[in-house]
Amino acid sequence: MPSLKSHVVSFVLRHSRKKAFSSPENLQRWIAAARRTEDHHPPVSVQQRFNIETRTVDGFPVYEIAPRAGERKRVLYLHGGAYVFEITPYHWHLIADMADRLGYAFTVPIYPIAPEHDFHAMFGMVGDVYRRMLGETEAEDIIFMGDSAGGNMAVVLTMMAAEEGLPLPSRHVLISPGLDVSLANPEVFEAERNDPWLGIAGGREAIRLYSAGIDPTDWHISPVYGDLSVLPRTLLLAGSRDLLTPDNLIFAQKARAAGVEVELVHEEGMFHVWPLIDMPESRRARERIVAFLTENPSPPVEGAGAGFEAPSTEASGQGLQSEYPG
Repeated sequence: MPSLKSHVVSFVLRHSRKKAFSSPENLQRWIAAARRTEDHHPPVSVQQRFNIETRTVDGFPVYEIAPRAGERKRVLYLHGGAYVFEITPYHWHLIADMADRLGYAFTVPIYPIAPEHDFHAMFGMVGDVYRRMLGETEAEDIIFMGDSAGGNMAVVLTMMAAEEGLPLPSRHVLISPGLDVSLANPEVFEAERNDPWLGIAGGREAIRLYSAGIDPTDWHISPVYGDLSVLPRTLLLAGSRDLLTPDNLIFAQKARAAGVEVELVHEEGMFHVWPLIDMPESRRARERIVAFLTENPSPPVEGAGAGFEAPSTEASGQGLQSEYPG
């Protein structure tokens, strides 16, 4: 049974965050408001707990949380935010908790977001981040972790790396990822009714701003349609009250059919990216993430092909209400 706190959070979300995704116009207003207050820096409490360095890749900051002494593993964390919102304290506190429990290094790129930038700029930057990581860390010690839009980016980045023939990460942790932006699955529309957070109208606008005219069934933005066989062992966390979950279940089924080991956590009563919010269900989810990552590692997978290229445009701290837009 969902906790009392989860019910309270759901109520707050439905009467605040849901408005951002209720229409294209509302999303645009929320983006404009966010630009006036967004701050990608780690909160002071996180900075005090860890040795954090900042580097610049393609003109954008990348935060590096140092590992515990003797630890080789490194997580590339790709934050969510519907491709249009910056990283938030909720993300940072999850990252800090995972870094503390695991002792791994964390690489956190503040990648370019829409509408100021699009798909090409985003993956140009995160692709360069990953190449630099490979120059410093063995692929078998690299993990991709992402929530929401960041979960999509983790899967797409792996597929693009496979095309280029780069060594691939050893594991994925995907938290409420958006893996199909085509809205071809009618169950998504049914799921929207019970989702206290996300809305299809605003989501469509976010995709329009981000996608650079790429066809919505192209795997570069909807990885469920790509070659899933290149993916590493994956932990997928999905809540029953998230409109993205019907597509996540299809992704898990297709990935398993392609030979990928997928562990699915389908949490009853949970909403979008619930592991980021401090409540009993998120604590269980974080424990599962730690257990998944500390089990025997999978061997690295080598990709094949060429080109970290996208299709051309012609190809077919202010509280929950304002801090995390999805």
